[in-house]
Formats: sequence, structure tokens, C-alpha cells
Amino acid sequence: MSRFYAPKENIKGGRILIEGEEAHHALDVMRLKGDDKVVVFDGTGAEYTGFIKEADKRRKRVIVEIVRTERPSPEKAPEITLAQAIPKKNKMNYIVEKATELGIKRIMPLVTARTIVRVDTEASGKKVAKWRRIATEAAKQCGRRDVPEVSEVLSYKETAGMLEAYDLVLFAYLAKETVPLKEAIGGFTSGKILVFIGPEGDFTPDEAALLKNTNARFVSLGRRVLRSETAGLFLLSVLNYEFSG
Repeated sequence: MSRFYAPKENIKGGRILIEGEEAHHALDVMRLKGDDKVVVFDGTGAEYTGFIKEADKRRKRVIVEIVRTERPSPEKAPEITLAQAIPKKNKMNYIVEKATELGIKRIMPLVTARTIVRVDTEASGKKVAKWRRIATEAAKQCGRRDVPEVSEVLSYKETAGMLEAYDLVLFAYLAKETVPLKEAIGGFTSGKILVFIGPEGDFTPDEAALLKNTNARFVSLGRRVLRSETAGLFLLSVLNYEFSG
């Protein structure tokens, strides 16, 4: 059954308005028409099953009449935020897509001392808008009912000031003063987790010092040095394994 995204504000009075690119995909790519059955999710966890009541190719809009609504059951697994230093080229696109598939709750793109990519305000806005579209599309494809939040680009210092909002902070670091990941998460069962992943060249000693004497746990991801775009996804996979079921 075809699955589409519509923001919560487009769902009113037992009907859903699908427009823009999603409507184009429904009408011109999938070639759906009146009375076809579809599934729509709103990005907040609710999912709706219904039938197309209006299919307007010219105006690029689809109206769906809802016949069933499903809302999420409370999550027992931890809520994970990924604070990811922006890597070179378009690798952040891949990270956003795969982190969405792995169930991330929030992604915070970071600019650190060794981040090679530097973006001005205009470029930053365009990149974030693209990452949000990628997250929405990835959620649609993998069957998620919610869409992870992608924040504005943040400085490292801004993010380092948010630690108190989290129950567990994992700081992936290449220096020797780290503990194995398994040890760092031992005994943790639920709550909010913040994961820091650095750029090519890792975090600087000064950046690491900002998190000393805080609730952050400095962790090792093993004997191999992982690329920035690999490290976060590896860590998310481990957390998924540890906290699933």
C-alpha cells in the first residue's frame, strides 16, 4: 500500500490534504486515483489509513478520507540525539538518512574547531532544509511514523551547554582516557541519550576539556579509527542492539 507524509496541520475533520512533492509522487509517479487506499503519517507518530476522495493533478493536491487512525504506544527504548560534526562533501546527507532508519530522535549538525565545512547563514539554512527533507523521505521509506528533528547548525560550545537535558552523554573520543562503550552504557535502561561524534581529526583537547567534570562519558568505539560518517552510525547500531526488546 502506498505511504505518504502530510504535516499535522494538514489533517482536519477526518480528512488529509496531501500537496506539493508528495501529491506529485502520488498522482504522477504512483498514478493513484479516486478511491485508491493509502497510508499517511504525520511525523509525530500517528498513522492514518484512508481512501483518496479527490485527486487534482493540475493543482497538485490529494484529499484522503480517514477510515482508521493508529497512534504510537509509549516507547521503552531510550530517546537518542546525535550531535554530529558536519563531514566533507555530501556525507551528512547519508548520515541523516541512515540515522533516521536507525530510529534517531534528533540530529544536531555541529561546527567544531576541526570541521572543514564552513557554512554561512544562507547556506546553512539551505543545507538544514535539505537534511529535513531527507529525514522525512527516509522515515517514509523505512516505515517510521515519526520524523526525527534536524536542528539548525550549532556551534560545539552551544551543544556542550545542553548536557543537563540528557540522562546519558556519550562522547566518542580517540584519546586514551576513555572507557569501552559497553561499560559506559552498562546499567542504563531508559531516558535521553546525547551522542557526540567529531569531525575528521577528532575533537580538540580544548573541546574535550569543556566536557570534563560533567555527566559526559568519554568512550572508545574500538581499536579501529572510524570515519566520522561511520562512527555515529556504528554507535547508533550498538545502542539499538543493546536497548531493543
